[in-house]
Amino acid sequence: MKRLISVALLLLALSLHAQDYAANIASLIDPSKLSTLRERGANPRIQKCVYWLQEARKAGMKPKKVAHQAVSQAGYKNTAATLTEQSLLRNLDIATKLGCLDADGLAKMRQGDSPTVRKGPYAGAAASVDHIIPLVVVPELDCVIANLELLPLKLNESKNSKIGDRQPDLFSMRPVEGRYILGLIGKLK
Repeated sequence: MKRLISVALLLLALSLHAQDYAANIASLIDPSKLSTLRERGANPRIQKCVYWLQEARKAGMKPKKVAHQAVSQAGYKNTAATLTEQSLLRNLDIATKLGCLDADGLAKMRQGDSPTVRKGPYAGAAASVDHIIPLVVVPELDCVIANLELLPLKLNESKNSKIGDRQPDLFSMRPVEGRYILGLIGKLK
């Protein structure tokens, strides 16, 4: 019986710990706060979200569960919730693949700063936050979390305001509740 109680308490502690990570992320992605930011004001928030997701992962939490809780706590519903959760997890995956999650990168990301890419052809470059649908095309998506992703700075600069094959293939634009959101067309890679 004592063992069962100990296991239950451990699971409760882990669940509460996951809530702390989710709460940190939820405050960063809160739509009411995002709507008050200046141009590109959400960019550092993406980096901070990646930091908190990685910290949750290091603590034994499942990033998917933490992201789901954060999106729910922030008040996202339906398609917006799905796309925001996918964006958070995609950015964690990108940061992992770029090698940005070392101690130095995490310290920078916790502050909302750009980590250094450590792996791949862009090693040594800064990782920046890209607007999947460029600002000049749909400025209303500037601070929409689902429209933001990490990208090596050199690649981001070369993309500039171009619309490539990827954007129409992945997203459609449609107004919802007086705002634009991204509608998923294809599977995110």
